[in-house]
Amino acid sequence: MRSILIAIALAPKRFVHQNLQGTGSPLSSLSSFCCWGRAFSGRSDDDYREKLRNVEKMEMLGITLDLYTYSILINCFCKSSQLPLGFRYKMMKLGYDPNVVTLSSLLNGYCRCNRISEAVALVDQMVETGYQPNTITFNMLIHGLFLHNKASEAVALVDRMVAKGCQPDLFTYGVVVNGLCKRGEIDLALDLIKKMDKLKFEADVVIYSTVIDGLCKYKHVDDALDLFSEMEKKGVRGNVVTYNSLISCLCCYGRWRDASRLLKEMIERKINPTRVTFNALIDSFAKEGKLLEAESLPNLNTAFMYKEMIQRSIAPDIFTYNSLIYGFCMHNRIDEAKEMFDLMITKDCYPDVVTYNTLINGFCKAGKVEDARELFCSLSLNGVKPDVITYTIMISGFGVKRLKQEAVALFRKMKEDGPLPDDRTYNALIRAHLWDGDKAASAELKK
Repeated sequence: MRSILIAIALAPKRFVHQNLQGTGSPLSSLSSFCCWGRAFSGRSDDDYREKLRNVEKMEMLGITLDLYTYSILINCFCKSSQLPLGFRYKMMKLGYDPNVVTLSSLLNGYCRCNRISEAVALVDQMVETGYQPNTITFNMLIHGLFLHNKASEAVALVDRMVAKGCQPDLFTYGVVVNGLCKRGEIDLALDLIKKMDKLKFEADVVIYSTVIDGLCKYKHVDDALDLFSEMEKKGVRGNVVTYNSLISCLCCYGRWRDASRLLKEMIERKINPTRVTFNALIDSFAKEGKLLEAESLPNLNTAFMYKEMIQRSIAPDIFTYNSLIYGFCMHNRIDEAKEMFDLMITKDCYPDVVTYNTLINGFCKAGKVEDARELFCSLSLNGVKPDVITYTIMISGFGVKRLKQEAVALFRKMKEDGPLPDDRTYNALIRAHLWDGDKAASAELKK
């Protein structure tokens, strides 16, 4: 193992170390060892200068540093991104061979200092010298590779470790799969699962769920369903995370029947749906206009899902209510939307700007501009700040009702107090002038 540090020390592109003079004398007593051990094991990663002063004091007292002390020092310096200081203490001069903990600290220092290629080389040398990198070592290096967008190198590292007889565990595979999926490298993640199969190393539900979620996020819902079927055939049962990913994705594509089937399946398997599950279905049903039981197939509507949530003691949140209000407004059921708005307040779930925008827009489309105006005026009283969408909806609503003066006044107020108007705001104001027959003013606004 000493050869690793010698190679590092002599590499021209690495760090030049100063030789330490003398080896000191052994610790005088157990009490002094404990005292200096505490001096080096402080919690702060930034107190390396203080630790360096402690080293100098020890040397003055003739106290020899041991492997434990060197490991603490190197870990401290490397965590502080002071890699040169970490190498200053040449453990091999005193005949100490660094252990896997010490080497992991050096590895962490390389990663913190953006010296990823050297970190990879260090791990290779560890394996060649007979050291078995542990899960922490692997995950540290893999994290560093993904941090520097080296996804393929992370996969190659796993392959190389397997070839050298150093088998990563499930947690390590999970870290790699998660990193690949977060960066959209879904094909590499699927390839990794196939490699695990060849090695008779079974992926668990966490790894499968991660890839399924990645496929769903990148709009490969059928591939996600195929992978789900594959894991089930292998005896790996999906959990609530797996089902939520699939249900949410299916709902986004309007495949609410398939989503409902999965909900039924998870309930039969005693997997409790969460708020995420119900919100996805409620949002999908609301957009499809499947609002009440009488208007739809049994159990395939927002009313049933909402009741099911309540029965399971799952409190609806702002997203739940916003979806319901949007559904009612979208299908011109403004009175029911207002009832839902009032209900959410009684449940201590207070509307946000999205809620107000949805209901104000619903009032305007229903021709109830005065109700919209009243709701708009209540925004500030309830601590909600109107955004550019709120103003644009209201200006458009005034325009449709031929209330040009109100539209102009609100536009001026917006420029004085509110957010800056955008293209849609100007278009709404131009239409208000045109509907009022004021072509000159609309032409001026177009400039």
